[in-house]
Amino acid sequence: MNMPVKRGPGERQAPEPCLLSVAYVSKAWGLHGELKLQVSAERVDDLLGLKTVYLGETATPYRVTHFRWHRQDLLLKLEGCDDRSQAEALQGLAVRMWAEDAAPLGSNEYYCRQIIGLQVVTLEGEALGVLDDIIETGANDVYVVHGPRGEVLLPARVQVIRQVDLEHGVMVVSLLPGLLPDKPAQTHLASP
Repeated sequence: MNMPVKRGPGERQAPEPCLLSVAYVSKAWGLHGELKLQVSAERVDDLLGLKTVYLGETATPYRVTHFRWHRQDLLLKLEGCDDRSQAEALQGLAVRMWAEDAAPLGSNEYYCRQIIGLQVVTLEGEALGVLDDIIETGANDVYVVHGPRGEVLLPARVQVIRQVDLEHGVMVVSLLPGLLPDKPAQTHLASP
């Protein structure tokens, strides 16, 4: 079983309250200013009820005129974006929403911004370092930890991730065979 992590494209650690990146504008659609969005299936419900979205790093607010489906694509129409050239100017921007407007997380689900930066330790108490990135794969996410043993890649699975303590900033893991690189070799200078 995977340890679900809710993330939007390009989402990174941010102070609370915060805006979550939940989609991005992949291209302009048609002649009347609609935007084609790239959004993960888990974020569609979060988006559809929004009256306002925030675009780009500057989080510019835009009133939502409507969302609609065209085949498999989710299209967004914004107030004041009335032609193709205006829509093209928004291409590539992140679509954001307030975190408190997102669907509630289930048990053992975390936003990336909540777990990036946690100290990672084994059940035995060995400090592995800090979780500083998450790689999305087809099967499960992989947590990237940097510390005394160098880079450690941990599959985000309940067999490995045993406890997440956000209050104390710690993730406790149980290592499967082969997950941990050998301890760094100490170099000794030979005496003449």
